Parts: sequence; C-alpha cells; structure tokens
Amino acid sequence: MASVVKFNVLTVPPGAGATLEERFAKRAGLVENQPGFEEFQLLRPVDGTDKYIVYTRWRSEEDYQNWLNSEAFQRGHAQASEDSRRSSQGGPAASASELWSFEVVQHVQAQD
Repeated sequence: MASVVKFNVLTVPPGAGATLEERFAKRAGLVENQPGFEEFQLLRPVDGTDKYIVYTRWRSEEDYQNWLNSEAFQRGHAQASEDSRRSSQGGPAASASELWSFEVVQHVQAQD
C-alpha cells in the first residue's frame, strides 16, 4: 500500500508568517502519535510568494481521515483558534487554505 501525502497550502498575509510558525510550534506533539502518521513539515516560502505549505505523510487515506476526526485534531485547531483571538495579530495567521492530496508512487532517500 502506498503512503498518501497532504499539502495544506496556506495563504499568509505579510508579517503573519512568524505568528503562523509559532502557532504550529505550540501544537507540537498532537499529530506525531496518531496511528498511520509518517511525517510532518511546515515549509516557509523563500521566493516571494505568500504561500506556506503544511506537508504531512500518512500510511493511508483512512489514517488521515481518522486524524481529521480525532480529538487531538480538534484540540489542536481549537488551540489555534484561541491563540488567534488572543494574538496581537488579531485573527487567523492564514487568510486562505487549499488542500492538495497525492499518493506516493516513488520515494528515494539519501544513502548514508
């Protein structure tokens, strides 16, 4: 069975990147112990775009869907909502989001 990859592409207004990164750092630990979770990366843009990418890899689509319906997912997003209300930024760090889904068909890692 091939892993599945999810890219959550977040549009982040100028000056809100640090806030977004801080909020993700506070949620550390919520996804790592989920069944089927394989990898997470928060990707910061370096080419002038306003798009951050949240990359996750899962053993299966079912595992990803289970994560979306989990208490840990709800807790993490509730915490992000609360942080946005208390933030000097005064709201969400991202103004839009788009989810891209892929199945891994080839995977190469560096040789030691």
